[in-house]
Amino acid sequence: MPEPLACGVDEAGRGPIAGPVYAAAVILDPARPVEGIRDSKLLSERRRDALAPLIRERAIAWAVASASVEENDALNILQATFLAMRRAVEALDPPAGFALVDGNRLPGLAIPARAVVGGDRSHEAIGAASILAKTGRDAEMRRLHERFPAYGLDRHKGYPTAEHLALLERHGACEIYRRSFAPVRRLLGG
Repeated sequence: MPEPLACGVDEAGRGPIAGPVYAAAVILDPARPVEGIRDSKLLSERRRDALAPLIRERAIAWAVASASVEENDALNILQATFLAMRRAVEALDPPAGFALVDGNRLPGLAIPARAVVGGDRSHEAIGAASILAKTGRDAEMRRLHERFPAYGLDRHKGYPTAEHLALLERHGACEIYRRSFAPVRRLLGG
């Protein structure tokens, strides 16, 4: 009996105050390697953007999913991240039989899984998932920038930089903001 397909799972966008949280799951094909995969945070945006289509083309399966701002505010960021991870793993075709998940906690998958602290640096499949999650979320933040250009989302991608917080203070919080996050909650008088 063949060994079950293992996927790597990672997220992007837990720290921002705006936009959805993203997750990806990837089953790499050992016969079609992609050189240069590592934790997306260690790669330039240009390098991530070059690797993402190669990963999508050569992987046995991949999926990117998200949890909305509303889901984040209703659940909390950890549970919203887990929801996005479950959605990504469940969308894999062919399905995975085992998951390696970056971090120290598991999202409650329907398949056996192992949490791997620093997994995006030590497991290529998790690194590939981190790249797809990050490039997927960055693309969404650029789309949101076109709808809400006053916030500079194309530059900071929703992270609470000094520039972003100043723009948020000036323009107020619109629908893309995580109201449960302290800087937004303070601005709204909560």
